[in-house]
Amino acid sequence: MRSSVSLYHRHRFPAEIISHCVWLYFRFPLSFRDVEEMSAMRGVSLSYETVRDWCLKFGQTYANGLRRRSLRPGDRWHLDEVFLKNNGRLHYLWRAVDQDGDVLDILIQSRRDKKAAKKFFRKLLKGLRYVPRVIITDKLKSYHAAKQEIMPSVEHRQNKYQNNRAENSHQQTRLREKVMRRFKSAGHAQRFLSVFGIITSFFRVGRHLYRANGYREVMKTRFAVWEEAIGDQLVLRF
Repeated sequence: MRSSVSLYHRHRFPAEIISHCVWLYFRFPLSFRDVEEMSAMRGVSLSYETVRDWCLKFGQTYANGLRRRSLRPGDRWHLDEVFLKNNGRLHYLWRAVDQDGDVLDILIQSRRDKKAAKKFFRKLLKGLRYVPRVIITDKLKSYHAAKQEIMPSVEHRQNKYQNNRAENSHQQTRLREKVMRRFKSAGHAQRFLSVFGIITSFFRVGRHLYRANGYREVMKTRFAVWEEAIGDQLVLRF
């Protein structure tokens, strides 16, 4: 016999406070202590460790909910990789965005060879479940070699200046990396960025593309989707 228990079961604070703290942390360049202080100003007394635990427990769930409810990404993928240094060890952050700048997926790896590129392509295809019309990368040869095996029919453009969309998407990561005083490990970076990328890009609407009324309507719609994401799929079945 199955019974359902809310994921918020035995939490002292209601879902509205928990989700708001998680949203603040991933949406803006804030520390756990910043979120603690902002909550205290609103009369909510909690510790920064509580905020950290909430982000670990609920962050990925919220991001998955947003991904399921978002419109299908564009058919032009921009891919790029950037180095991350953790405890003296060099890793590479592989990132893919569509033509609108929405983050498709990220993957932290220790190499950027053909094998690493193939692993990233497989992760993208498994998560998105469709094949793009064209992919745009820099001139790293690993992309071409992996693409020939994984997606041979997809058009591939290798041009440094056409890939500014992906390169610019790294700016927010660098900002958060600075605020957090670098990531503690590759696993820490993977856990944080897999949530951060989805939530941040979902609420980062191109303000210059809308008039004031249109922008408010878009943000209203996205906040409604956020409310659905935090209220649904948060049930454990036994």
